[in-house]
Amino acid sequence: MLLGISMSGIITDLKARTIIDSRGNPTVEVDCYVDGILSGRAAVPSGASTGSHEAVELRDNLDNWMGKGVNQAVVNVNTKIKDLLVGLEVSNQEEVDASMLTLDGTANKANLGANAILGVSMAVIRAAAARTKSPLWSYISKNEENSLPVPLMNILNGGAHAASNVDVQEFMVVPHGFDNFSESLRAGTEIYHSLKAVLKEEGLLGGVGDEGGFAPNLPRNEEGLRYLVGAIEKAGYSPGNQVSIALDVAAQEFYDGQNYHIDNRAINGEELGKLYSSWLDNYPIVSLEDPFGEDDWNSWIEFTKREGHRVQIVGDDLYVTNPSRLQRGIDNSASNSILIKLNQIGTVTETLQVIEMAREANFGIIISHRSGETSDDIIADISVGTNSGQIKTGAPARSDRTAKYNQLLRISETCSQYSRLF
Repeated sequence: MLLGISMSGIITDLKARTIIDSRGNPTVEVDCYVDGILSGRAAVPSGASTGSHEAVELRDNLDNWMGKGVNQAVVNVNTKIKDLLVGLEVSNQEEVDASMLTLDGTANKANLGANAILGVSMAVIRAAAARTKSPLWSYISKNEENSLPVPLMNILNGGAHAASNVDVQEFMVVPHGFDNFSESLRAGTEIYHSLKAVLKEEGLLGGVGDEGGFAPNLPRNEEGLRYLVGAIEKAGYSPGNQVSIALDVAAQEFYDGQNYHIDNRAINGEELGKLYSSWLDNYPIVSLEDPFGEDDWNSWIEFTKREGHRVQIVGDDLYVTNPSRLQRGIDNSASNSILIKLNQIGTVTETLQVIEMAREANFGIIISHRSGETSDDIIADISVGTNSGQIKTGAPARSDRTAKYNQLLRISETCSQYSRLF
């Protein structure tokens, strides 16, 4: 990326284009020019397992690009949004984002498209950081406390992220028992390769899922837990002490509104909660994401009351980085943690506001990628700059995932503080 450092800091141009994401689908990339110089560039991710309450990703729904084209979102940036923002001070992120929300005029960004708005929002904050000659993470932190996050590394894929019979969407290793980020990343990467060896030995090594994890067919979801423990041990690490397990169940994907269809049976929320409790008893699980459907609030509340003292219970589809839904979760003690995804809400300002809201409620905070990613590494800087303590960005494979890990390695050269969680 070309970085221009300006004196006045005025947005003089915005230019959007269509690029390709990690699943081969089109997405939006935006350049922000400050005083005529290209100063910030950002690319927008896209989800596969998406919550129905997320901001709207504008797609063309035409014959080209299999209906997934983003030409209208690109046009919106290059016309309406550019006309609105040219002349504004690049450092005033809140004004930039608020202006776009007013122009859009909808609650879910359906007019301009959350992908158009977010691309501009991210490009603008990058340009603003470049103007101050500060690393993006430092610019975001505003000299507040910051640290390198513990990685939650998705090494076995199922659900909507893989063509397998596994219901649970993500089986992650959490290398938390180390002194710094680079050692944690190395451990997680070694475990990834150990899992590959274990699966190969048992004739289960096939393709990989959207996020780089292996995607075997398994007789039961619990087998994925067994394989992760085996891979941790095979790599020479201690399960539970050095490396634990996190799950993204993505239960909405197998919920019909009454029952959850898992392991070839239909069970209600209470029975599913009991299944999770048995897993907690038998495996070193420290985090459970989306254990129930996005509107099955009663199951969330009951399970958090019973198990929230011994596991991180994370709302993703439940909250979709939305302040009103998060407030409901806080008021009802529906979980104790939140997953943060920029494109669920659609602007940097709103994302940072939700992070602060979660922090004030003593929620755990995990900054997350999407299954459809690009080489944009902004979430690495956001994780450090907001002192979130945790990041979820896939397997240590494929450049769309490793770009984030590699950026964290670069940041670790100047920010040595490392989160000590779990």
